[in-house]
Amino acid sequence: MKISLTWLRQYLECSLVPEEIAAMLTSIGLEVDGMETYQSIPGGLEGLVVGKVLRAEPHPNADKLRITSVDAGTGEPLPIVCGAPNVAAGQKVVVALPGATLYPSTGEPFTIKKAKIRGEASEGMICAEDEIGLGQDHGGILVLPDDTPVGMQAAVYFGVERDHILEIGLTPNRSDAFCHLGVAKDLFAALLSRGYKAELKLPPIPDLPASNGSLNLKVSVLNHEACPRYSGIALSGLRIGPSPEWLKKRLAAIGVRSINNVVDVTNFILHEYGQPLHAFDASQIKGGEIRVTTLPEGKAFVTLDGETRTLSAQDLMICDADHPMCMAGIYGGLGSGIRESTTAIFLESACFDPRWIRRSFTAHGLRTEAASHFEKGTDPNMTVDVLKRAVSLLQEVAGGEVASDLIDLYPNPVIPRLIRLRWKNLNRLIGTTIPQPEVSGILERLGMTVKNESPDALEVLVPTDKTDVLREADLAEEVLRVYGMDRIPLPDALRSNIVAVQADRAEQGRYRMAQFLNGAGYREIFSNPITRSRYLQGLDDSITDQTVWLANSLNAELDVLRPDLLFGGLESIARNVNRRQENLRLFEFGKVFEQQKGAFNEPEQLGLWLCGNKSPESWRNPAAAQDYFDLKRIVEQVLEKAGCPVQSAGYARHPLLEYGQDYLLEGEKTVSFGRVSSKITALFDLRIPVFYAAFRWDRVDGSNRKGTGQYQPLSRFPSVRRDLALVLDRQTAFRDVEAIARKKGGKLLREVFLFDAYEGANLGEGRKSYGIGLSFRDDQATLTDNQVDQVMQNLIHAYETELNATIRR
Repeated sequence: MKISLTWLRQYLECSLVPEEIAAMLTSIGLEVDGMETYQSIPGGLEGLVVGKVLRAEPHPNADKLRITSVDAGTGEPLPIVCGAPNVAAGQKVVVALPGATLYPSTGEPFTIKKAKIRGEASEGMICAEDEIGLGQDHGGILVLPDDTPVGMQAAVYFGVERDHILEIGLTPNRSDAFCHLGVAKDLFAALLSRGYKAELKLPPIPDLPASNGSLNLKVSVLNHEACPRYSGIALSGLRIGPSPEWLKKRLAAIGVRSINNVVDVTNFILHEYGQPLHAFDASQIKGGEIRVTTLPEGKAFVTLDGETRTLSAQDLMICDADHPMCMAGIYGGLGSGIRESTTAIFLESACFDPRWIRRSFTAHGLRTEAASHFEKGTDPNMTVDVLKRAVSLLQEVAGGEVASDLIDLYPNPVIPRLIRLRWKNLNRLIGTTIPQPEVSGILERLGMTVKNESPDALEVLVPTDKTDVLREADLAEEVLRVYGMDRIPLPDALRSNIVAVQADRAEQGRYRMAQFLNGAGYREIFSNPITRSRYLQGLDDSITDQTVWLANSLNAELDVLRPDLLFGGLESIARNVNRRQENLRLFEFGKVFEQQKGAFNEPEQLGLWLCGNKSPESWRNPAAAQDYFDLKRIVEQVLEKAGCPVQSAGYARHPLLEYGQDYLLEGEKTVSFGRVSSKITALFDLRIPVFYAAFRWDRVDGSNRKGTGQYQPLSRFPSVRRDLALVLDRQTAFRDVEAIARKKGGKLLREVFLFDAYEGANLGEGRKSYGIGLSFRDDQATLTDNQVDQVMQNLIHAYETELNATIRR
């Protein structure tokens, strides 16, 4: 949830700076996950001033350019080369001074520098509106009124608004704080309880104007379980158009796009009060009737996005006399929405049962802003007050008149809960004694009513917007979070040393490997074990037949348990690549899920991912992409680190990989690695190669029975290196060359490696050349040339006879 501090301060006056507000909110349970600075115009128009064009003359070396002299209030006039067709002497214009960074409406930001354009000096830029993010017009420079002061900051002239936006990780039980007013009330209670000065200013709730009676509709609710309260009112004579700037800025600050004045008011109310509203075009309500009901199974309905959706008999709908108009509390229909020609509306303010809303949006994959509020629970006693506030705002921004009586269907009113709070239980649950007047003050500031206070207990009337306060322990929690957990003293019994539980062997193994991978430049990720079945479409039956489906998914998209770590890693890579972070090395430990003949298994995997370049681009180090062999190297290093004696099974077909290789441990496949299939990366809109390795970590970790490392002293004797250039059949792999070297090299051979590979017509058809390096050492004595020569002769003979090799001399 995003909260604008500028918007919040409309309701709450306090002296705290943004960082202090964020800390206070976190301390009372509204955890602030992040805070960012927002400017109503990108870049805040920093470095832009109002200037006056003193003269504008043709450029001697370019027909479409003009040389201007501009007074920008900086002292000497600035020479500026301008290509706009409408520039003329005497104009007041927006000037970007050298060093200013411009944020155009389209394209990337750029910085203004002093330059020579076609041989003439230019020390700034006269701006068009699209070049500074004010609009889309690029037909010419932006000309300001003649009375605009020279040197005035453009940010001041255009009223740039600066704000701080808090991202609050709201827990599902706090529906009362799912809006600016809810946060303001909570913060107000905390500030006063902790000795700060603060003033809460709630928006006025005006009385409804008299109705002109032109749009009296018949409204009926046929399912009061799904819709406990339905309120609404009609307005006529509205003028649909753009919203005023203040309204656009409020919504833009929290990432809501302005649509028109009517829709914007409903969105404003949603984020002010937490109560979703819906506006219907009154001309599209057939038969002058609104019915809140369900429809037969299989009924088709076209939503605002143009998609045709098949309804369930459990979907609550808002209908007119003939057709469905809206999925109640979730999404509007294509035919009944507000359009430019709309002049009359019916404004709905309702309370829908969270279970009905959650069931429908899950089935249809439509988790809208309105649905997110209704699924947490809204206050049924707020619908009419919110309507009054909305009507007042609509008349302010769109004109019009009230065209019907207030409609309010509320057959079973919800009354505030009366909860008894005993002092002894409060003190026991909190862990200390808080003065009774202070407890009463906290509860009152939270909007509750304290009644029948006695030495043993007090009774508290809890308002209906506090959907999570149901019992005595909940009241204690409310008191504690506002009073401050940091103010609760630690009991003496807990002031002792706490001995940490020793991690088991498996956890220690994961930790050691994570340390190793971190040192190799890999970053650990944690992905959702629930994934999307669409990722698995078209894959091999060996995966799809073993897929574990969720019986009751809360999200229509997230419907299976992951059969492999690959997909979570690709989601993480896609998120990073979309933010221009392409050079990635990632790893994850996690369980995967499979079922065979009704039996479920949860083996543990280690996944590695590589993509992008090995290092950032530099003039010293040209960009080099990470590839299959980088992955193979880290795979073998992991196996060596784990003490896992695997054997290569060669190149193998894998349903998730374009090409790859398997390693076996005691005959069982333990590692598969290679390049991810392009069909799979396309699902994530990834256009760069991704390399992936999947370890059966339970096998890898279980193979290292000793669980201890070994070391060997450094040899006192030098190594001897010899090189060989072998011409081989093209299908011969380096592992065949290495296997012979290990076999014939004996105990003196320490290392064999490939340092060159070449194919060319001069080698002959179907032939290639390998350059290999061999390192020899004897840890008991210094090697002689004769010893090494003898081993080399044995190797050469083996290569010639077993691999049909020719030695290049």
